[in-house]
Amino acid sequence: MINAAPRGVIVVDQNNLTLDQFLAVSRDSAPVQMTADGLFRKKIEQSEEMLKKAIDESIPVYGVSTGYGKSCGIRLTKEQVIEHHGASPIRFHGCGTGEPLSVEAVRAAMLCRLVCLSRGYSGVRLDLLRQLEAFLNHGITPVVPAEGSVGASGDLTPMSYVAAALSGEREVFYQGQRMPAARALQAAGLELYILGSKEGLAMLNGTAIMTGLAILAVERAKRIMESAIAATAMAVHALKGKASHFHPLIGQVKPHPGQIYIAKRLLSFLQTEEVMPDLESDMRENLQDPYSLRCAPQIIGVLYDTLVWVRQWVEIEANSANDNPVFDPETGQLLMNGNFYGGHLSFAMDALKTAVASVADLSDRQVVLLLDPLLNRGLPGDLVGVQGDFSVFHHGFKAMSLSASALAAEALKLTMPASSFSRSTESHNQDKVSMGTIAARDAERVCTLTERTVAIHLLAAAQGCDLRENMERRPALGKIMAEIRALSPPLIEDRVMDQEIERLAQTMAWGNLWESIP
Repeated sequence: MINAAPRGVIVVDQNNLTLDQFLAVSRDSAPVQMTADGLFRKKIEQSEEMLKKAIDESIPVYGVSTGYGKSCGIRLTKEQVIEHHGASPIRFHGCGTGEPLSVEAVRAAMLCRLVCLSRGYSGVRLDLLRQLEAFLNHGITPVVPAEGSVGASGDLTPMSYVAAALSGEREVFYQGQRMPAARALQAAGLELYILGSKEGLAMLNGTAIMTGLAILAVERAKRIMESAIAATAMAVHALKGKASHFHPLIGQVKPHPGQIYIAKRLLSFLQTEEVMPDLESDMRENLQDPYSLRCAPQIIGVLYDTLVWVRQWVEIEANSANDNPVFDPETGQLLMNGNFYGGHLSFAMDALKTAVASVADLSDRQVVLLLDPLLNRGLPGDLVGVQGDFSVFHHGFKAMSLSASALAAEALKLTMPASSFSRSTESHNQDKVSMGTIAARDAERVCTLTERTVAIHLLAAAQGCDLRENMERRPALGKIMAEIRALSPPLIEDRVMDQEIERLAQTMAWGNLWESIP
């Protein structure tokens, strides 16, 4: 059952949220509401009571009445637990480095933490969940440095910035400004939150940051895929390529779902109302198109099929209880565990970034086909838009091709799997770590690079289609062209193109570029 309340409110209860609901909150600022269901409240309070009982009976509770990590042999008195211990992991984990993560990523991470703690296994109070809910609904987003997590014991250092902000410490983004957290809470009419005995650890010890990044990467990869399909269809048209390379029988005899989907999409863009042989090259040497055109379903289809299982893994992680320790509500047993380990997400993000980078490579190769007069089947070299004697003074897409190659090369370089670089840390307590947050950050960067590569691909393919002057024969391509030309006019005389590339890339990533195209 999907928990979307009327008017777009995302309800947090014991049911799973979809990735689309996480995106609604993280990107579109949809309001969040914890359910008023009594059983939900009872489960949260039950685990809180289990924690209190363990403290009262001097049962060692990792990170509550013990030290952290390798220091778990230290034992604290009940008085020490109550008076001093709740916020201590937040203080010493305040050592993040690098630029802040995006507001969208941190909002996704906060919702992941809210969902995790709402499962009722963590020994936290309802008030902590309410503070997270309030931060999301008031648009208060902690400033979280990107670097410093090895992905086990979860996202300790980056999540310390989220936990600290709940108490009015460190900095946040609020109403378009970066400011001290205490000032933002005062402006929003919120109280500073005093963390309970396990709540500092419960906020830090898990996979929230890497999951938040992964949720956004999955969505961006899907948009990249659709944009690459559109760009490829335009390139096939501009290069007088063969639509028969995407015949349904080809997918039937090698039935990967992604290959079948991409071929079907390409054919839908390339369809004509009547047979028009002059749309395709009849030169003998063009019997088959180069691989970057002919094999587009087999190449982009890998991303489609990767997204199917990656999305499933990310959704499982986002809806899980992934902190340590947890309480068994049936028996009251305290269970030390390794659910904070980000192995699934690390592997998923390594796979996703590789599939996305391959699309960047495909786009770069198609740009070369469009520009090279030895390969582009009669188009002007470098797609120069000026005709006649003055054409020698213009260079069209020459430098754009250089940029596409640089972007694709950087994306491909980042496909080195982060999950293979486990380092033993923290006095060999964390002796095998996931590097999940680094993998997710890599995936985010690869998406950015690929969006820009595909943006150049779209612009070059649109230029090639304009130069062919027969777009009216394929109405579906005309719709793509209209979307592109609304953001960037044809390139006639040379001009600066950087803002147009970025505008198209941003629209691809965050807008509705292909919404009007079936």
